[in-house]
Amino acid sequence: MTLPVALSGTDVIGQAKTGTGKTLGFGLPLLERVTVPADVEAGRATPEQLTDAPQALVVVPTRELCTQVTNDLLTAGKVRNVRVLAIYGGRAYEPQVEALKKGVDIIVGTPGRLLDLAGQKKLDLSHIRSLVLDEADEMLDLGFLPDVERIMNYLPPKRQTMLFSATMPGAVIGLARRYMTQPTHIRAVSEDGEGATVANTTQHVFRAHNMDKPELVSRILQAEGRGLAMIFCRTKRTAADIAEQLEKRGFASGAVHGDLGQGAREQALRAFRNGKVDVLVCTDVAARGIDVEGVTHVINYQTPEDEKTFLHRVGRTGRAGKKGIAVTLVDWDDIPRWQLINKALQLEFHDPVETYSTSPHLYELMNIPAGTKGILPRAERTRAGLDAENVEDLGETGGRGGRGGRDGGRDSRDGGRDGGRDGGRGSRDGGRDRDGGRDG
Repeated sequence: MTLPVALSGTDVIGQAKTGTGKTLGFGLPLLERVTVPADVEAGRATPEQLTDAPQALVVVPTRELCTQVTNDLLTAGKVRNVRVLAIYGGRAYEPQVEALKKGVDIIVGTPGRLLDLAGQKKLDLSHIRSLVLDEADEMLDLGFLPDVERIMNYLPPKRQTMLFSATMPGAVIGLARRYMTQPTHIRAVSEDGEGATVANTTQHVFRAHNMDKPELVSRILQAEGRGLAMIFCRTKRTAADIAEQLEKRGFASGAVHGDLGQGAREQALRAFRNGKVDVLVCTDVAARGIDVEGVTHVINYQTPEDEKTFLHRVGRTGRAGKKGIAVTLVDWDDIPRWQLINKALQLEFHDPVETYSTSPHLYELMNIPAGTKGILPRAERTRAGLDAENVEDLGETGGRGGRGGRDGGRDSRDGGRDGGRDGGRGSRDGGRDRDGGRDG
């Protein structure tokens, strides 16, 4: 639905469920509309129209999403030889500046690092013909709106602007009114009607006791036919703790949260994609747009903040037409919060069933073999594990002890105030990571 409108150069507001292919909805028109040497050879453009300055800009809220969108665009742009560069905080400036000097066609970046490089005149945004704001609602949640507006001031007034978002709060619509000209609003609704989650994801909601959750999760992870699994926690401390507990129980697990350096976050995601690790424990930083093939189970270890977060977490499975299973564990004191989410999404789990790791209905619903205990038998420990995946040296900025760049943490939802105490006052960069509040 997006392609014909976007290819004609019209402004677009795209709205669709998570997991329905928004990246290529804006990616293909960008790749098609940049001028590259192949166009000159084919006679579609003159040599004067070629430039080494970026011609398209995609702004994303998190670093994980930044690398993923970049890889998707590189894959799709291979034939036309389109140069795509990821620009985000938490890693060294020099390689990014070098790549910009060599010439780039499309830039995918997080707001803080983009502003840093544009402010230092290392990034020339005066040739941008197309701007995409991906996951615009999330940028608002993270307080990125002023940064996004400042980036827009660097861009030529005459350009195509595309805005993609799963939900459309008022502020996003306000942004669209200010910066877009007669945009076409495309809202994709699937055949399964207006359901907020994808229909081929089976939902299970259990009332579980906090002390029993690690045991319960360990048994669910031994369900028959389980592929990769993602476990979502609200706080960084819980995520780190659960990843460690699961490892002790014999599972190949990794973690992604704001207290980890960028290298460690990327190592865990890579190991998960490559299948060296089959359980990824994360905070909501990984709930937006992360697309890994073969995720069969999503477990909400802690009830999410709100229904939007719930949709994004659950949307990591059941993608692109595959089936998925989503399990939500609701603590006693989280029942009121869960009931609000349940009502907002019109689900039928108002009073979740009280469930323990030994409950017969758990084994039956989740397809867990009888007699399964909370420790993975040695014979089944076949994955290489997190240590088999190398950690890249990214020349990390900010965070521990460094005074680095502006954007290390603002673009990851879950870091807590970790810029303050351990990043040194000079880095505005550990900061506004959202779920640290409690434990940061």
